[in-house]
Parts: sequence; structure tokens; C-alpha cells
Amino acid sequence: MNVHKNAFERWTPRDSADLYGIRDWGADYFDVNSKGELVVTAFGKNGPSVSLMDIVNGIKERGMDMPVLLRLRNILDTQIRLLHSSFAKAIKQTGYQGQYRGVYPIKVNQQQQVIEDIAHSGRSFHHGFEAGSKAELIAAIANLTDKEACLICNGYKDEEFIDLGLYATKMGLKCVLVIEMPGEVPIIIERSRKLNIKPMIGVRMKLSTRAGGQWTESGGDRSVFGLNTAELMHIVDLLKEENMLDCLRLLHYHIGSQIPNIRDIRAGVLEATRVYAGLVEEGAPMGFLDLGGGLAVDYDGSHTNYSASRNYTLDEYCVDVIETVGETLTEKKIAHPNIITESGRATVAYFSVLLFDILDVVSFAHVQELPALPPDSNELTKDLVALIGNITQRNLQESYHDAIYYRDEIRILFKNGRISLRERALAESAFWNIMAAVNKEAHKLKYVPDEFEGLDSALADIYYANFSVFQSLPDSWAIDQIFPIVPIHRLDECPTHNAIISDITCDCDGKIDRFVDLHDERRTLPLHEVTDADPYYLGAFLVGAYQETLGDLHNLLGDTNVVTININPEDGHFEIVKEIEGDTVADVLSYVEYSPKELLNNLRSAAERAIEEKLISPAERRIIMKAYEDGLRGYTYFER
Repeated sequence: MNVHKNAFERWTPRDSADLYGIRDWGADYFDVNSKGELVVTAFGKNGPSVSLMDIVNGIKERGMDMPVLLRLRNILDTQIRLLHSSFAKAIKQTGYQGQYRGVYPIKVNQQQQVIEDIAHSGRSFHHGFEAGSKAELIAAIANLTDKEACLICNGYKDEEFIDLGLYATKMGLKCVLVIEMPGEVPIIIERSRKLNIKPMIGVRMKLSTRAGGQWTESGGDRSVFGLNTAELMHIVDLLKEENMLDCLRLLHYHIGSQIPNIRDIRAGVLEATRVYAGLVEEGAPMGFLDLGGGLAVDYDGSHTNYSASRNYTLDEYCVDVIETVGETLTEKKIAHPNIITESGRATVAYFSVLLFDILDVVSFAHVQELPALPPDSNELTKDLVALIGNITQRNLQESYHDAIYYRDEIRILFKNGRISLRERALAESAFWNIMAAVNKEAHKLKYVPDEFEGLDSALADIYYANFSVFQSLPDSWAIDQIFPIVPIHRLDECPTHNAIISDITCDCDGKIDRFVDLHDERRTLPLHEVTDADPYYLGAFLVGAYQETLGDLHNLLGDTNVVTININPEDGHFEIVKEIEGDTVADVLSYVEYSPKELLNNLRSAAERAIEEKLISPAERRIIMKAYEDGLRGYTYFER
């Protein structure tokens, strides 16, 4: 991503689209308009577009502050439709005899509105749910009304969990109890007989196939979930002994989330299909093959097998799955099963955008005018300042090494009390001016020496953003997940600053210094000059999967405001269909066992004692109490 253009060329919105890779990772859902604003194209590039700045202005006019998690309901609808239509096309193209039944794994984003919207959007496609806990199963049963959709029960199950699944079966739902460990089998047998409900049973196989990417440990012999071959055969024998083999209907496996390489997907499907065939040959009726998750999201837009990308399209994924299963089972004259996938990340990632504003900027790279050098300055300081203005490509490395030497020696002098704090400050300003000049000249070289490679990062400005990494983008901190981050306006201007982003937590880890790039990853992000007069807004994209559920209360910064919009496909008009206010200070304090009422009472008592000690007046107590109460009711983030 090169921000340098010929001086006579005007920067255009297309340049920004290329710079930030919007059309590469945006999957036709995002683009830039002629005004330099980032737009949502929820119905594809030929449909109407909506400016994110118009949405931000509408949110602020309604009295809601940044940061805001924006949910784009239409994108969720489109992703579910695309998944089913792609599988339908592959089934027709290959002559496959089974059907496709998608399920959404609730753990990816358990928020009530998300589950309700998926149930509504997926009803016409018989899209079901996957639950991995009792709480998720309870949410699924209450929202799933389609009797043709599947309800897959994964995770460890106690008696209560199993009873809930059996009651769901009794009510007509296609609820499959997937056995994760041998000890679950006797409980399922005992409870189904006691309740007189015939269960649909699945088994989770621990495949030897392992996928690349972040979650490679999900597959292989040492995976913590699933059954090995010996355990699988033991369960088959046990079901035969209990005359319940006819209940075994599904084979499930999961070799990882965000699988970047299509070859790994094919290998897993092939191995699982062989296991499926073996279970049919053992006498199990089967009928369903659940491939688990793994359908990746192209976070960086590179279309490669890098962990933040994928080297396949949705259509290619569907065809490879259907072909592999169909060809393998046709050879053995075994009926084609219904295919289930648990594509959670690919379903919800695109439909959420975190919108936030920049509060302040600290700049390192821009040359500052130095104060006059006092006559009594140390010789080392004079030598350091003398380097400024004398840097050329010929003496670049020499100037770089000299500047570092002088800086280090001046720091030693300061520690020994031989120069003043003011002189040290002047020397450090001179040093950064020299580094900025060296970096500027280094970019003109055909070959940049290795020692200069870290200068861009060292000189990057720090843009202080109004959000918490730990609450809103926890995967960025925890597993180095890359999310596209882009200004949502001023994209008709050339960005002149290289920056990293810091959140408002008091933590050195609360920063983002890895950014999307087509060829690898950037350690800085090109951004625009920020002024006091106008707010500067950025968006973090593809954040719909896992981020809300995994977020924590670091520094007691709570959930952000949430706004859901629906876009009219005819004219692009949008309406706000749901608003959820973010946590107040009182909310987050109550989460960590404080009582806001008790806190108020404690302050009243302390303020009354201050009156008795003549530190404040009664009128001042009233002002103090009001400020405290307003703070309790306030947003946990910066309020303008």
C-alpha cells in the first residue's frame, strides 16, 4: 500500500479503495463513493449504497455517542442466502442426491438479536442451530420453529442437557445429540428409555486430518474433542447390544475454524466420508454428514492460504465438498447423505462494524522546530543538533548511527546529573527530527538497508481511539487477528500520517499495530491529519464473529452502544430498527460486585464529614453528589 503519488496527480477515492484494500476484503459489501465516504453495499456492488457517515450522523442526531457497534441486517440475510444458493448450485451441477442443511453455531455470536435474525432469515432455507451448552440449547429451542431445520447438540452433556434435547425431539424438532465422549452413551440410552423418546444420535469423529491456520489443534489424534476409531467402534457395538443402532443418524467432525487452504478441507471431507461409509456398512441408517465449521473469511483480501485469508471462493468450497462426498459414496453404492455445515464465522463476520472516533494524536515523525541551542550545551548535544539539515542519501547510515550514539550518550549524562532535563528534551526532539529525515530519504533508495526497516513503526504516530481493544476487538489482542480498519470519510484526501491505534485503556497491550495488506501485513496504518474542529471516524470491519462474546471488562469499559439498521433494496433508504444502549458506569460496577446505591451512600457520608470538617459547603456537597450520580449514569467511554 503506497501512499506516495506524483505531485501533479490528484488523490481520488479509488486510490483510497486500493490503499486500504476495501474491494479485496469487502466481498462487494463495502466501497467508496465519489465524496470520499465509505459506503455499505449490502446487496452487492450493483445495489444501492449507504454512506457510513450518514449513518454516524443519524446516530449522533438521535443522541447516541461513539463507539457504536453497527449491525447491518441485510448483510446477514445475504450471507445465509449465498451459502444455501452456492450449495444448491453445486448439488445441481454434480447430480448429488442429498440436500444441504446449514446450521449456525451459537457460540460465534450469542446475542439475542443475532439469533432471532438468523432464525428469521434462515427459515426459508431450513437453516438451523448448533448448541454447545445448556444455555445455547435453551436459546435455540425457543427460536427454532422450522421442523425441517436441524438442531445439533455438541459439547459435553449432563442429564439435564440430554433431557432438553429429547424434549425438543418430542416436539418435532430434528434434534441430534452428538456424542463427544463414550460416557455420554449410557446416559442417552437411560434417559431416552425413561422418557420414552427415541433419540437422534450423532457421533463426533476425531479425524487424523489437520488443517492449517490458527486452530490446527482442533484436528489430529490429540484433539480434545471427539472419538478415536476404537471408541467409535465401541459405541457402535454398544448401540447394537441395546438395539439402538437405528438411532445413529449423523457423523460429525471439526478440524478447525478459519481454514485457509482448500486442500485441507478436501482432505478432511474425504476422511470423514470414508468413516461415514464404514458406519453405514456396520448397519447404522445414518443420513447426515456434519462437516463442522472452517469456512474462512478473507480478512486481508489477499485470497491466499495465509491464516487471515482463504485461497478459495464460496462456490469452490461447496463444489469440492459435494464432489468429494458424492464420488466417494457412489463408488461404494451408498446413498448420499444430507450435508450439514456449521459456518458461523462466514455467516456473521461481515454484518458488524465497530465505529469509533479519534480523541487525540501523538506525533513522532513530523519535524518540529527546535528551540535555540543554549551556548552552554554539552558538546554531544551540539553534535547531535548539527546533524539536522546535513542528511543525504550518501551519509544516511552514518547519520543514523551517529544520532543513536549521541542520544545514548546524552541519556547517560542525564542519569549522572551532568545535563538538565530541558537539554535532554531538546536532544530527544533533535533525535526524532533526524530519524524522520533518515526515514524520508530511505524511502527513496532502491535497496533499503535492514536496519532501517523498523523506522516506519518507530516513527508512527499514535492515534488514540475511543474504544477498548479488550472489549470490542479481543481477538486482535489475544491471537493477533487482523481486522480491516479504515477511515469512513475523507477518502478523497491522501492520508499523510503513518499511525498505530491505541485504545483508552491503561494498558500497553491496548493497541493495534498490525493492519491489512495484500502482500503480508502492515505495521502502520495510513491516516489523515486530525484537527480539533472536525471529528475523525474510523471503522473496524468484519467483527461480527466472536468479538462481542469474548470481550471483557478491562478497565471497566463495558459494552458499546449497538445500532441495527435495515436498508431498503429499492432506494437505499435505511432505518434504525433497534438500538441497545451500551453499559453505564453503574452497570459495569455491578458486574464486579459493587452496589451503586451503596457507593452513593458511602460518598454522601464522606461528603457530610467534609462539611463538618469545613472542607466543603453544603452547596458544594450537592454539586459533588450530582457529578457523581451523573458519572454513574454515564457511558463508560469518552463522551463529547
